[in-house]
Amino acid sequence: MNAETLNALLKISLVIFMAGNLLDMGLRLKLGTALVGLRNMRFVSFSLLWCFVLGPAVAWGITQVIPLEPPYAMGLILIGLAPCAPFLPAMVDRARGDLGYTASFMLLASVGMVAYMPLAVPLLVQGLSVSAWVVAKPLLAVVLVPLVIGMVTLRRAPGFAARAQPVVKKITGLVTIIMLVLCLVVYGEAFIGSAGSYATLAQVIFYCAVTAGSYMLAFGLPQNRRSVLALGVCTRNLGAAFAPLFAVAGIDERAIVMVALGVPLQTIAAVVAARVFGSRAEAVGA
Repeated sequence: MNAETLNALLKISLVIFMAGNLLDMGLRLKLGTALVGLRNMRFVSFSLLWCFVLGPAVAWGITQVIPLEPPYAMGLILIGLAPCAPFLPAMVDRARGDLGYTASFMLLASVGMVAYMPLAVPLLVQGLSVSAWVVAKPLLAVVLVPLVIGMVTLRRAPGFAARAQPVVKKITGLVTIIMLVLCLVVYGEAFIGSAGSYATLAQVIFYCAVTAGSYMLAFGLPQNRRSVLALGVCTRNLGAAFAPLFAVAGIDERAIVMVALGVPLQTIAAVVAARVFGSRAEAVGA
């Protein structure tokens, strides 16, 4: 199988990965539950601040301090612009956080990201010459539309949604594995080449900074909602970070590698944070 075919399969798997995850989220995301948290202005303010101001600022700041090569810096800033992974509820459950507010955060982050990234990417990501519409098209198609379809289905046909959601989750999980394998096949040498590039160090610093900062500075929020906020900004929607890279031709593959490195790194960071927050929840409840 030639490189062109492998690249095409990788792009197809990425689209299914993104759309499937957001459809799965929508099939579980009750609008009424999400709206409860959105009425809490303190929670909404902190969420917007960390998702769309401080998170990107931390990523940008790291690129100014650590001598990253431009493609790796591009990948890190894209990661910084894309908050909230679809597996956030599982992490919040481990942390004994407020699952109702998790729904609120996921809805706020997903809709906000679709509106924010098309404006921010052309301004913040040096070396990526794309218009706002080029960034917006894939986000609308594979983030907002599947999310809305899932939520409408849950509201109109909850029985069908309950049956469909496990199927969507299994298919998306399988496609995720295929996507990661294709990433290794297509960009294996570039992964090895990133070893001495500070790429991993930069991401570790980013996840630690946004997780600790958002948790400690969420003044006035109870512990179970602070953990939602911190885990929401610790986990990243890497499919959305990939989207602008695949929207243009001739992109340096090291930028794609940087985003792909986020898969294991953010997972490790989220699991560790969830365990710490879970221990704190036990202490608060004691």
